[in-house]
Amino acid sequence: MQNITGKNDADRGSALGDSLPAVAGAAVGVGGVGAALALGDVASPLRAPFALFFLLAAPACAVAVALRGLDPLGRWVAAAGGAVAIDLLIAQAMLALHIWSVTGGIVAVAAVSLILFALPLLAHARHHRDRAARSRTS
Repeated sequence: MQNITGKNDADRGSALGDSLPAVAGAAVGVGGVGAALALGDVASPLRAPFALFFLLAAPACAVAVALRGLDPLGRWVAAAGGAVAIDLLIAQAMLALHIWSVTGGIVAVAAVSLILFALPLLAHARHHRDRAARSRTS
């Protein structure tokens, strides 16, 4: 079916799929800059929005990787809720322990996100290693 621009919906979907790596790279860059600005205590008008983007995007992407089996919409809704929950739990723990700091919060969110991101990847690598070992022995 053609849309207003005269392109087919399939053409639009493939163009969107082609630009997805560029959008993901830009998101990683914005999140990295936000974390760097917050950790470096740089006075910049971009510090707050970029750091907030990092605080939401890093755990959301990590949770989304862990929920690979869900359909895309459900995965991203659950990932957004998980990101907010992770941020709130880290903030609550830091406040309860009287160790609240912006840099500590950024580091804690980055550490939890890295762990959540690495666990499914390690399980996937272990599965492929075991599968390769079984195919060699049979």
